[in-house]
Amino acid sequence: MSRGFGFVEWFRPGDHDRVEALLPGLVASGATHLRTHVSWAEYHATGGQEWFDWLLPRLARDLELLPCVHYTPPSLSRTGRSSGAPKVLKDYADFLDILLTRHGQHFTHVELWNEPNNLLDWDWREDPEFDLFCEMVGGAAYWVQKRGWKTVLGGPAPFDPYWLNLMGERGVLGVSDVVGFHGFPGTWDSEAASWQGWDMHLGEMRRILDRHNAKARIWITETGYSTWRRDEMEQARRFVHSLQAPADRVYWYAWSDVPAHVAVQEGLWFDPRHYHLGAVTEDGQPKLLGRVLAEGGVERLRELTALAAPARIGTEISTLITGGAGFIGANLADALMSEGQQVTVLDNLSRPGVERNLRWLAGRHGDKLRAIPADLRDPTALKGAVAGAEAVFHLAAQTAVTTSLTAPVEDFEVNARGTLDLLEAVRATGRKLPVIFASTNKVYGALADLQVAETDTRCGPTDNLIAAHGVDETRPLDFCTPYGCSKGVADQYVLDYAKSYGIPAAVLRMSCIYGPRQFGTEDQGWVAHFLIRALEGRPVTVFGTGRQVRDVLHVHDAVAAYRALLGRIDTLSGRAFNLGGGPDNSVSLGEVLDEIWDITGKPVQIDRSDWRQGDQPWFVADTRALEAATGWKASIGWRAGLRDLAEWLAAERNLPLRAQRKLA
Repeated sequence: MSRGFGFVEWFRPGDHDRVEALLPGLVASGATHLRTHVSWAEYHATGGQEWFDWLLPRLARDLELLPCVHYTPPSLSRTGRSSGAPKVLKDYADFLDILLTRHGQHFTHVELWNEPNNLLDWDWREDPEFDLFCEMVGGAAYWVQKRGWKTVLGGPAPFDPYWLNLMGERGVLGVSDVVGFHGFPGTWDSEAASWQGWDMHLGEMRRILDRHNAKARIWITETGYSTWRRDEMEQARRFVHSLQAPADRVYWYAWSDVPAHVAVQEGLWFDPRHYHLGAVTEDGQPKLLGRVLAEGGVERLRELTALAAPARIGTEISTLITGGAGFIGANLADALMSEGQQVTVLDNLSRPGVERNLRWLAGRHGDKLRAIPADLRDPTALKGAVAGAEAVFHLAAQTAVTTSLTAPVEDFEVNARGTLDLLEAVRATGRKLPVIFASTNKVYGALADLQVAETDTRCGPTDNLIAAHGVDETRPLDFCTPYGCSKGVADQYVLDYAKSYGIPAAVLRMSCIYGPRQFGTEDQGWVAHFLIRALEGRPVTVFGTGRQVRDVLHVHDAVAAYRALLGRIDTLSGRAFNLGGGPDNSVSLGEVLDEIWDITGKPVQIDRSDWRQGDQPWFVADTRALEAATGWKASIGWRAGLRDLAEWLAAERNLPLRAQRKLA
C-alpha cells in the first residue's frame, strides 16, 4: 500500500501566477509530493534558465519535488524534434549534471526521460533506437547515482512487461532506484481491454524487478481519472483505489484541469478527456476529490467512497430523492427512513458540505439508504435510480442566482435539461410514477411592478391584499436571470408532462427554507450563512438596504409539505403551489440579524454592498392554496426556528453559543 501521495502538475515558462494560485490547494489537500517536468528544450530557450531558477525552489519550499527531465532541444535532437533522442547520447547526462549542480539541493530523486511514451506507436522490438534509448538513460542514471542522487525510471503508457524486462537485460534497471508505473484505469481506450487491476500489474512489475534489481522500488508516477462525464465520485473512488495499490508512492494526474486554451501534446482539444483530469477545475473550483481531501483528508475520502455504491439498475422499491444529500433532501430522506421506508439518494455531491449529510444519513439508517453518487445528467445513473422507484422527489439543482449569471449554460444543463432527462426516465418506465418538483419563487421574477414602501426595519407592498396574504399562484410568470429561466423551464415541463403524458406530477415554488443540515453560503441559504458568519465572528455582507423581506420556512415544515403533496398527488397532479413561511414568518434581513444578536450575545458586523441582479425587494408566499388542498400549515415560528438552526450549527462546528443579550 502506498506510503505517500502527491500530484503531477506541469507548469509552462511564465506561469508564476498559476504556480502561486495552485500551491495552497495542493498543500491543503495533504499531498506531500509534487512531480513536475523540467523540459530540456525549455531550459535552453530564451529565459528558460531563469524560469527554472525560480520554479524549482518555489515548488520545493512547500512539497517534496520530483523533476521529470525530458524534451531534447530540437537543435540537439537527431530528428529535429523535441521528442527525439539527442545526436550525442552523453548530452542528456551532461544536462542532468548541470541540473544537479544548479538545482540539486531542491530534490533527492530525478526522473529520467519518459519518452518514447506511447508504445502503441513505436515498435521498439524492431527499432535500433531502443538500444540508443537504453544507452542514453542507463548512462545518465549511472552518473546521477554517482553524484549522490536517486534515479526514477519513467514508465511507459500503457504498461508493457516485455519492455520493462528488456530494460533490465540492457542494464538500465540495475541503475534505477525507483521504477515508475503509468496507469489510468477507466479513462483511456488503450487500457480498456488490457487493464487487470493494480495488484496484477504491479505484481508482474515486481517479479521483473526482482530478477534485475530487487532493491528497486515501485512508484505510480502517473495515474488519474478524467471527469469529462462529470463522474466526480468515480474519480474519488479511483484515487482511493490507487492508494491501496502495492506501490511506495502515488502521483495523481493532475491537481488542476488543463485550461481550455492550452493545447495538449496531440493538439488543442484533440481529446476532451485530457482537459478534465484535475482534482480542481481550471478556475480553481474544487471537485469532490479536491474538496474532501482539503476538508478531511484521505480517511474522509475513504469513508465517503465506501458509502456510495456505483450506479446500477435496481429492483428494490424505494423513494427516489434527487439531490438527496442536500439540505432539504437529507431532511426529507431522514423523515422517510425514520418511518421505515427505503430511500434512494441520487446526488453528485457537488455542493460543499453535503457529503456530511450523506454520512449522517448512512450512520442513522444503514441499509435503508441506497446512495447513487451520480450527476442528474448521467442517463445510465438515472435509469438505475428510477427503475425501482415508487415516487420521485426532484430536488437536484444548481441553486444560486449568482452562479447562473457566471455559468448560464451549466445552469441550464442542470436545471432545465436535467429535469427533462429525469422526466423522460420516468416516462420510459411506463408506470404512473409520481414526481414532486422543487421549484422557486424566482419564477415570478423580480416583482418590479410591485409598489413597496419602507419603514425603519422593513419594506412592504402598498397593496393591502398582497400585504395581508402574499403573492399567490395566479401571478404571471416572469423569468429573469438565467436561474429563474432554467428553473421556470423545468417548472413548466413538469406541469406539462402531467398533462401530456399523464405522469402524476406537481410543483412546489419555494421561498426561503432554512434549518439543520443547511450549509449556507452568500449565494444561497442566506439564513444559515448569516448564522455561520456570526458564530465564527466574521462580518456579514448585506446586499441592498437590509430592509428587503422574505418569508422563511423551517425545513421540518417544508418536509411535511412535500409529503402532504405526494399523499394527494392523484387529485393534485398538474398543479403548482407556493411554499413558504407566509405572512406570519415574513422577516427582513435586518430583523434576522438583530435576532442573531440576541442568540449570540453580540452584534453582527455588517458590510454593505449594492443590490444584486434579480433580487426581489419583497417576497412573501401566499400558501392558502397549498393549505386548502392538503391541510398543511407552517408550525414553527421564525424566531424558534432560527434558534434551532443556531444550536445545530454551533454543535456541528463545535462553536459556543454566547449568552443572550440582556434587554432593557
